[in-house]
Amino acid sequence: MIGVPLREGADIDGFRAAVRMLAARKAPPDSVSWCPAGESDLFGEAPVETAPPVGLPRALGELIRLVVCHSERERYALLYAAIWRVLNGERALLEIQSDPLVHRLETMAKSVRRDLHKMHAFVRFRETHDPDGTERFVAWFEPQHFIVEATAGFFVERFRSLVWSILTPVGSLHWDRANLTVGPPAQRCDAPEPDAFEEAWRCYYENVFNPARLNPRAMRQHMPEKYWRNLPEATSIAGLVQQAPARAREMMAREVAERQKRDPLKAVAAMAEQGPQTLEELNRLIAASEPLTPGANRAVLGEGPMEPDVAFVGEQPGDQEEREGRPFIGPAGQLFDKALAEAGIDRRRVYVTNAVKHFKYEPRGKKRLHKRPNPGEVKRYRWWLQRELSFVRPKLIVAMGGTALLGLTGKPHSVLKVRGPIELDGRAGYATVHPSYLLRLADEPAKREAYDAFRDDLVAVRRLIAANG
Repeated sequence: MIGVPLREGADIDGFRAAVRMLAARKAPPDSVSWCPAGESDLFGEAPVETAPPVGLPRALGELIRLVVCHSERERYALLYAAIWRVLNGERALLEIQSDPLVHRLETMAKSVRRDLHKMHAFVRFRETHDPDGTERFVAWFEPQHFIVEATAGFFVERFRSLVWSILTPVGSLHWDRANLTVGPPAQRCDAPEPDAFEEAWRCYYENVFNPARLNPRAMRQHMPEKYWRNLPEATSIAGLVQQAPARAREMMAREVAERQKRDPLKAVAAMAEQGPQTLEELNRLIAASEPLTPGANRAVLGEGPMEPDVAFVGEQPGDQEEREGRPFIGPAGQLFDKALAEAGIDRRRVYVTNAVKHFKYEPRGKKRLHKRPNPGEVKRYRWWLQRELSFVRPKLIVAMGGTALLGLTGKPHSVLKVRGPIELDGRAGYATVHPSYLLRLADEPAKREAYDAFRDDLVAVRRLIAANG
């Protein structure tokens, strides 16, 4: 049995040296015992740092960097088991998501990523002074994993001109405008008491809080309650949540009053803002309202689960969609379904809708040919779309085509220029082409290339969903 002593926490350098030594000796995972530094005398040998480097896939290197920070005691053994398999014929191991070891390591990496994000977001500094009078900003944070050193670059980059310290139960960071020092664990009592700045921050938070977008479930997901005791704004949350319904009604009443001055469809807009309290009520209003595009027969409503990982927004329903009353079931919808399946996204788990709810067309004999809605028509439907998405609450919104982008942002955009991740009306989003664009391409090679790019966009969407948990 080979004993490998590593220091407490995330000992990435020690692990790399150990892997080189073990790989040079061709030591299988079951012949290795990973132990804390100081216990190496219980076993035979320690790592030899002069062993040659080991060539590993880049994805595995990134996985190692994250999993080493995990608090699981078996993390080194699990990582070495994966490294052993990669070095012994399973080069594409990480591509097999169903493999139990890969799944466990990916889950651990995801947990570390989440912890890194929380530390970036929830560290709050308090002003203090060193014995020599130097101004120092000190923060207290309680990470779930050994991520303190991994976050050092983030805080140095953002607070390079300040003298600061971050104290945690698993280690500390100290920056003096020139040098970073990694220190020992600290206790909560080592951090300073609340100061006047926190009161100003709490007042600011209360004033920018938007009651119309209150979502307690999402709030707890993005700001778990275990962090609240170290956040000054957390003392205001209970009161803000309690007051939110009344404040939201006041805001909507003021907005409706303003729209009544300038919107020719003010009566319907007022009903849409004041009346519906659920998606079902909103859909009844849309179905009962006069079409805002000429010639349409009936509205085609969105379809899919509430609070989905992603909502896809298209342009407007087509002839077949209007006849059957369902979105994305015509030729473009069938192409959309094909690309979704190839990208690994289950349509049953996503929400699909359109920026414009009625079919605008041009009659040609017995046929009704699609006619693109103009910007004015798109903007008239925008309040329907905003209200719809506020009820559905998707984690990510995908705008397919320029009309969808206009409906979501209120501004015209070139899809080919902004294609990719984009903020959509204050929400996380992604911009891509509409499937109907692919159908209009006459050149077959160009059509295949455009379809591959569209499918790749959907793959990127799937990865964004997975990365954001």
